[in-house]
Amino acid sequence: MGKDKITIYIKPTCTTCRKVLKILRESETEFDSVNYFEEPLTNKALTKLIKDLGIPPRDLLRKNESIYKELGLSKKELSDSDIIYLMVKYPDLLQRPIVVKGGKVILARPAEEIENLL
Repeated sequence: MGKDKITIYIKPTCTTCRKVLKILRESETEFDSVNYFEEPLTNKALTKLIKDLGIPPRDLLRKNESIYKELGLSKKELSDSDIIYLMVKYPDLLQRPIVVKGGKVILARPAEEIENLL
Protein backbone atom coordinates (compact mmCIF):
# COMPACT_ATOMS: atom_id res chain seq x y z
CA MET A 1 0.00 0.00 0.00
CA GLY A 2 3.01 2.29 0.38
CA LYS A 3 3.04 3.18 -3.32
CA ASP A 4 -0.63 4.12 -3.57
CA LYS A 5 -1.09 7.77 -4.43
CA ILE A 6 -3.06 9.91 -2.01
CA THR A 7 -6.11 11.90 -3.08
CA ILE A 8 -7.33 14.60 -0.73
CA TYR A 9 -10.73 16.28 -1.01
CA ILE A 10 -10.41 19.86 0.22
CA LYS A 11 -11.82 23.33 0.57
CA PRO A 12 -8.79 25.58 -0.06
CA THR A 13 -9.80 28.11 2.61
CA CYS A 14 -10.18 25.43 5.30
CA THR A 15 -7.47 25.63 7.98
CA THR A 16 -7.42 21.87 8.59
CA CYS A 17 -7.15 21.20 4.84
CA ARG A 18 -4.18 23.57 4.61
CA LYS A 19 -2.50 21.85 7.57
CA VAL A 20 -2.90 18.43 5.93
CA LEU A 21 -1.51 19.76 2.63
CA LYS A 22 1.49 21.17 4.52
CA ILE A 23 2.14 17.81 6.23
CA LEU A 24 1.96 16.03 2.86
CA ARG A 25 4.34 18.50 1.21
CA GLU A 26 6.81 18.38 4.10
CA SER A 27 6.81 14.57 4.00
CA GLU A 28 7.41 14.77 0.22
CA THR A 29 4.40 12.55 -0.37
CA GLU A 30 2.87 12.56 -3.84
CA PHE A 31 -0.79 13.47 -3.80
CA ASP A 32 -3.65 14.87 -5.83
CA SER A 33 -5.94 17.43 -4.28
CA VAL A 34 -9.53 17.90 -5.35
CA ASN A 35 -11.30 21.14 -4.54
CA TYR A 36 -14.80 19.70 -4.29
CA PHE A 37 -16.26 23.20 -4.57
CA GLU A 38 -14.82 23.49 -8.10
CA GLU A 39 -15.12 19.78 -8.94
CA PRO A 40 -18.29 18.74 -7.11
CA LEU A 41 -18.61 15.21 -5.82
CA THR A 42 -21.34 13.15 -7.39
CA ASN A 43 -23.92 11.31 -5.31
CA LYS A 44 -22.26 8.04 -6.30
CA ALA A 45 -18.71 9.21 -5.44
CA LEU A 46 -19.74 10.64 -2.07
CA THR A 47 -21.74 7.52 -1.23
CA LYS A 48 -18.64 5.38 -1.90
CA LEU A 49 -16.39 7.67 0.18
CA ILE A 50 -18.81 7.48 3.11
CA LYS A 51 -19.12 3.70 2.78
CA ASP A 52 -15.31 3.40 2.76
CA LEU A 53 -15.07 5.71 5.79
CA GLY A 54 -17.36 3.27 7.59
CA ILE A 55 -19.52 5.96 9.19
CA PRO A 56 -23.14 7.02 8.82
CA PRO A 57 -23.60 10.00 6.48
CA ARG A 58 -24.96 12.13 9.34
CA ASP A 59 -21.56 11.85 11.08
CA LEU A 60 -19.97 13.64 8.13
CA LEU A 61 -22.19 16.71 8.45
CA ARG A 62 -20.64 19.98 9.63
CA LYS A 63 -23.15 20.92 12.29
CA ASN A 64 -21.79 24.44 12.88
CA GLU A 65 -22.28 25.59 9.29
CA SER A 66 -24.96 28.22 8.73
CA ILE A 67 -26.55 26.10 5.96
CA TYR A 68 -26.97 23.23 8.46
CA LYS A 69 -28.90 25.57 10.73
CA GLU A 70 -30.83 27.22 7.87
CA LEU A 71 -32.01 23.82 6.63
CA GLY A 72 -32.94 22.79 10.20
CA LEU A 73 -31.04 19.54 9.81
CA SER A 74 -30.73 18.93 13.55
CA LYS A 75 -34.53 18.78 13.77
CA LYS A 76 -35.17 16.60 10.73
CA GLU A 77 -35.24 12.85 10.32
CA LEU A 78 -33.53 12.26 6.99
CA SER A 79 -32.55 9.11 5.17
CA ASP A 80 -28.88 8.47 4.40
CA SER A 81 -29.55 9.18 0.73
CA ASP A 82 -31.24 12.50 1.62
CA ILE A 83 -28.21 13.53 3.70
CA ILE A 84 -25.82 12.59 0.89
CA TYR A 85 -27.95 14.53 -1.60
CA LEU A 86 -27.78 17.63 0.65
CA MET A 87 -23.98 17.32 1.05
CA VAL A 88 -23.60 17.17 -2.73
CA LYS A 89 -25.92 20.15 -3.20
CA TYR A 90 -24.36 22.15 -0.32
CA PRO A 91 -20.68 21.14 -0.11
CA ASP A 92 -20.15 23.32 2.99
CA LEU A 93 -22.07 20.63 4.88
CA LEU A 94 -19.28 18.11 4.30
CA GLN A 95 -16.60 17.51 6.94
CA ARG A 96 -13.14 17.82 5.47
CA PRO A 97 -10.55 16.93 4.43
CA ILE A 98 -11.33 13.43 3.24
CA VAL A 99 -8.19 11.53 2.29
CA VAL A 100 -8.00 8.40 0.13
CA LYS A 101 -5.01 6.11 -0.22
CA GLY A 102 -5.53 2.81 -1.96
CA GLY A 103 -8.62 1.26 -0.40
CA LYS A 104 -8.36 3.28 2.80
CA VAL A 105 -10.37 6.45 3.42
CA ILE A 106 -10.00 8.71 6.45
CA LEU A 107 -11.35 12.02 7.67
CA ALA A 108 -8.17 13.93 8.52
CA ARG A 109 -9.58 15.73 11.56
CA PRO A 110 -7.43 16.65 13.33
CA ALA A 111 -4.87 17.20 10.56
CA GLU A 112 -2.38 14.84 12.22
CA GLU A 113 -4.66 11.91 11.30
CA ILE A 114 -3.00 12.06 7.86
CA GLU A 115 0.12 10.56 9.41
CA ASN A 116 -1.75 7.25 9.73
CA LEU A 117 -1.66 6.99 5.93
CA LEU A 118 2.00 7.99 5.41
